[in-house]
Amino acid sequence: MNTPQAGTNLTGLRDHNTALVLGLLRAARQGSSRVELAAGTGLTPQAISKIVARLLATTLIEEDGRGASTGGKPRTLLRLRPDAGFAVGVELDRHATTVLLVDLSGETRCRTTVPAGLADAPPQDTVELIAATVREVAAAAPPGANVLGVGVGCRGPLDQATGVLHRPAGLSAWDRFPLRDALAARLDPWPVRLDKDANTAALACAAPGHTAYLHFSDGLGAGLLLDGAVYRGARTNAGEFGHQVIQLDGPACGCGARGCLEALCLAALATGDHRAAARLLAVGVANLVQLLDVDRVVLGGQVVFAAPELYLAELAGQLAARLPDREWQRVPVSLTPAGPAAVAIGAAELVLGPLFGRRT
Repeated sequence: MNTPQAGTNLTGLRDHNTALVLGLLRAARQGSSRVELAAGTGLTPQAISKIVARLLATTLIEEDGRGASTGGKPRTLLRLRPDAGFAVGVELDRHATTVLLVDLSGETRCRTTVPAGLADAPPQDTVELIAATVREVAAAAPPGANVLGVGVGCRGPLDQATGVLHRPAGLSAWDRFPLRDALAARLDPWPVRLDKDANTAALACAAPGHTAYLHFSDGLGAGLLLDGAVYRGARTNAGEFGHQVIQLDGPACGCGARGCLEALCLAALATGDHRAAARLLAVGVANLVQLLDVDRVVLGGQVVFAAPELYLAELAGQLAARLPDREWQRVPVSLTPAGPAAVAIGAAELVLGPLFGRRT
């Protein structure tokens, strides 16, 4: 079995201008010329030539054919080499762990899911399982390939800056557990980045402007992309959407409060009533849209994908009914384009995004 190398030799490339060039090449699946890169970045042709020469030397990009002639000599096309680097993305859920190997273009090369998660074993045992699964998936990379790091999406609350969980609902054994550092100690030399599952899933559906991503799985959270970047708040714990109290005498929630939106939605699901759960979720989303004035709402999570048309219809209906001026404040609702694997795909983007100038 070949063990991929850590990507430490690529860290020096992450300067701003190089990231701009790589970002354009990542988006241009058919390739781009030096002239087009200069136009797209605003850099001089001389600066582009230096950056391109450096990137060609590192094999992150390659020359690949000629573009169509516009009257002069056809221009040489440059393309990103997807297999020049990889990241591992992990979704750590209550009863399952999904691990992906993702190349530089964002394509998934290998995927595995194991039926064990936060609620199934003591934290140290779960960390050992995750580390072993990550190494198994990373070994699917080509021999000698650079694995740049490991991103993990996990249910919160958690402190993203320190990688420590804080009283996750119904998971008392994980309170104050240093998940990021525990994984990093077992996965050295690969760096590990950790964020809440809703935030990583939001990264997998990024768009210009302001996006509210709602993740409904065994819990309910929001990932907020404001001006295209994740908004985490003063303690990096923004987006605890499911723990807004909407019924003062409501059912007890795993967080210790009563009448939380998450508790009400899960109570409806326990009776098999997806429509009631969707309606409750829709009311909470309408409140969120009124508060933040976002451009769009995106849905994901295993509960949503169990009845996607129902959830889309309920949210669209509630927004239409509750927004004061529907013509002025159009807020489309859609499913995440990343599908059920959005959390793990976005977790890999925690690692890959900075290489391409993306704020993660």
